[in-house]
Amino acid sequence: MRRLTVTSVCVWPSTWPCTGSIVFDCFEAALGAEVQIWSYTQPRYQKELNLTQQLPDCRGLEVQDNIQSCWALPWLNVSADGEDVRLVLDVSEEQRFGLSLYWNQDQGPIKPWWHSNLTGPQTITLNHTDLVPCLCIQVWPLEPDSVRTSICPFREDPRAHRNLWRAARLQLLPSRGWRLDAPCSLPAEATLCWQALDGGPCLPLVPPLPRENVTVNKVLEFPLRKGHPNVCVQVSTWEKLQMQECLWADSLGPLKDDMLLVETRGPQDNGSLCALEPSGCTPLLSRASTRAARLGEQLLQDVQSGQCLQLWDSDLGALWACPMDKYIHQRWALVWLACLLLAAVLFLLLLLKMNPVKGWLRLLKENIRAGAASRSRAALLLYSADDASFERLVGALASALCQLPLRVAVDLWSRRDLSAQGALAWFHAQRRQTLQEGGVVVLLFSPGAVALCREWLQDATSAPRAHGPHDAFAASLSCVLPDFLQGRAPGRYVGAYFDKLLPADAVPALFRSVPVFSLPSQLPDFLGILQGPTAPRSRRLAERAEQVSRALQPALDSCFRPPGALGTGCGMGPEAGVRT
Repeated sequence: MRRLTVTSVCVWPSTWPCTGSIVFDCFEAALGAEVQIWSYTQPRYQKELNLTQQLPDCRGLEVQDNIQSCWALPWLNVSADGEDVRLVLDVSEEQRFGLSLYWNQDQGPIKPWWHSNLTGPQTITLNHTDLVPCLCIQVWPLEPDSVRTSICPFREDPRAHRNLWRAARLQLLPSRGWRLDAPCSLPAEATLCWQALDGGPCLPLVPPLPRENVTVNKVLEFPLRKGHPNVCVQVSTWEKLQMQECLWADSLGPLKDDMLLVETRGPQDNGSLCALEPSGCTPLLSRASTRAARLGEQLLQDVQSGQCLQLWDSDLGALWACPMDKYIHQRWALVWLACLLLAAVLFLLLLLKMNPVKGWLRLLKENIRAGAASRSRAALLLYSADDASFERLVGALASALCQLPLRVAVDLWSRRDLSAQGALAWFHAQRRQTLQEGGVVVLLFSPGAVALCREWLQDATSAPRAHGPHDAFAASLSCVLPDFLQGRAPGRYVGAYFDKLLPADAVPALFRSVPVFSLPSQLPDFLGILQGPTAPRSRRLAERAEQVSRALQPALDSCFRPPGALGTGCGMGPEAGVRT
C-alpha cells in the first residue's frame, strides 16, 4: 500500500449551504484502487455527501517514476517447442515474481490452475494437451501494489480448441437435468436423438423437439416426461457434430430394441403416427418395405392399449417408445420351427448312411463350440502398469481367459487406439460396450494399483499424480470410484490379485463390495464369476482353471524370481517400473 494525499471536493445541494471543506492527508490505498469517502451531518444521516475517487496506477505518468513496483515488470514471451509450448520470462537474476496459470471463463469467476513464486529468468514448458482457448498467464513482481500482466495467447490455437472438446463431458443429473462440463465456454447447441439398437446413425428429434443453446457448466433440463436408454444428446458447433452421449445408458441399462413413434396432432384433434427410421419417418399404415410398415397395425394397437412408453407430449404431438421384443420372439419361433423340421429331415437321411454319422456328429460339436464362442461374455481387464514383468503376467492372464471362451479387452493390446483417443476416452468406450453387452469389468490389484486408489480416496480434491499415456487404470479411477461410492458396482465389477504379489488385506475396503479373488488359488470361483450364467459345471470349470493356471505358470515364475536372480521381478510399488 502507498500513502497518497486526496482532497475532498466541496459540492452541496442548494438547500444545504457550504460550511467548509475537509482534507484527507496521507492515508493508505492501493494503486489503481477506487476510494469512497462518505460524510454526513449531525444529527447523523440527516444529510449525506458521498465522493468516489479513482487513484492512478502504474500507467499514470505521475507515479511511474515514484513507485518502485512500477519500475520493472517481468517480460513474458510464448514460443513453440515442437508440439509443446515454452514460456520464457526474461527478468533480472535477483528479481522475485509470481506466475499464475488460470482458466478465464466468460461465465463466473476465473478458475486457478497453477501458481508459483519464482526468482530470476525462467523457462517453463507446457504440454500441448494442457492447452485450451481460455488458458491465460499472469505474471507480476513480488512487490507491494505490483501491477499484474495477463495474456491469453491460445484463443485461436487449433490444438487448444481440439483439447477443449476432448476435455468436455456430458453429465446426467437427477430430475431430468444434465450439464456440459468444460474448462472454457463453448459456442455450442444441443439436440436430442434416437439411437437404434442396430448401431445405425443417431436420428435427430428436431422437429418436433427444438435445438437448444448450451451454456457450459450450467444445469439444463430435458423436455421429456421420462428417460429412455436410446435417447442420446448431440452437441454441435456450426452444424458439426462434436460429441454424442447416451446419458441414460448407465442408469436404465443397455440400448433396447424399441421403435420410436412420432405423433403429429392437427388443429381439429386429428393426428397421425409415423415410425422414426434411418430412411425417414415411415407412416404406420403405409405399404413401405420397412419393419415399421409391416408391423404398422400392431404398433398402432400397442399405442392405443398403453403398451408404449410416452416420452414427450405437447399440443403439437407426442413421442412413443414401443417395445419390439415380442415381435422378434414370434419371428424367431418360426425360424426355430423351420430349423427343427430341417434337422429331423437331415437326421432321417443320415440314418440311411451310418458311416458318415460319426463325422456329422463331430462337425455338429464343432459348430456348437463356435456358436458358444460367438456368444462368449465380454470382460474388460484394468490394471496398473507397475513394471514390464507384471505387464507380461497380465498379458498371459488375458490370453488364457480368451481360450475359455471370453472376449477380453485390455489396454496392452490397444496401444494404437490409446494413443489416438487418450486413456480416458478409450476406457469410456470399452466400459460402455462391455456393460451394454452384459459383461464385467475386472480390477486387477497390484501394489501400484492399491497406491493409486489410496491417493484418490485419501484426498479426492487434489489432482492425481501424473501417469503414462497408456495407463488406463489411473485414467479410469475417476469413473470407477463413483460407481463404488454410489453402490452401482455389484454385478458390474469383480476384483482379483496375485497371491505372492499382494496380501489379502491390502485391497481397500471400498472395493470389497464386489467379489475379490486371489489368483491362482481361487481360479475356479474367479472363472465362474467371469463366465456368468453360462458357466459350465464344477468339473468342467476345474479343468478350465487348471488350463489357465498352466498358462500363467511361466509368467508367474518370471515375475516372482527370488532376489539375486537374473532379470527383474514384479515391482512392489507404483514407481517400481513406470512404462512410457
